[in-house]
Amino acid sequence: MIDPPRAAVLGRPWLRRRALPLAVALCWLVWAALAWWTAPRAADEVELERDLAAGRVVTMVRADGWQTGGTWGRRPEPRYGEGAWMLVWTRPDGQIRYADVPVEDPEADADPLTDPRARDATTHYGDTLADVLADAAGVLALTIGAVWLLMLVAGPPPGAGTRWFWFWIGLLPFGLGVLAWLHRERWRGDVPVARPRRSGWAGLGWLLLGGLLLSVVVAGLAGLFGGYVVPGG
Repeated sequence: MIDPPRAAVLGRPWLRRRALPLAVALCWLVWAALAWWTAPRAADEVELERDLAAGRVVTMVRADGWQTGGTWGRRPEPRYGEGAWMLVWTRPDGQIRYADVPVEDPEADADPLTDPRARDATTHYGDTLADVLADAAGVLALTIGAVWLLMLVAGPPPGAGTRWFWFWIGLLPFGLGVLAWLHRERWRGDVPVARPRRSGWAGLGWLLLGGLLLSVVVAGLAGLFGGYVVPGG
């Protein structure tokens, strides 16, 4: 019979090495699904016309591109501008589309914003399903980052690299660095390390190289499978 203090001591390593990492990984899977679903997808005027005809346009605005510089857990937001070259619309299923639909005169009849079928979409107030799902993805990303950083700082010293090494690795796009840390330092933390621990400088180098490689991979996958499967603003 194991007394309660002894049981609590035994439970802590299991919580640190198995339960929390599993919870973080599950949160990442949910975040990835939500982020993929709500990511802006390129379309054309034909698809916009189909969505208008079917009543599948919840909001519609003009923009001249996407705001950048956010965290990996946030979707890009449009840079709104009257008479801009791009139309951005949301659908009832929570997805976002954008198309190159320039117009010289915003009041022209050819502008989809003046289409009677778009009247409600151009005057919509409040959050849409796309906003709700994107906000949920942002909260999950923030939670993943906070829990990972807490485990990294307050947990036992990492084996394969220093804390600074894993800090930089954890900043890789899409949270992939956090998954790498979970895999090596939690699920395989008992595996002996055959080389000296990698330094923070090594982590910074891998972050720069990994970010470049990931951008190339994503561009290649988008070219291979199309923008719907691999969306990007």
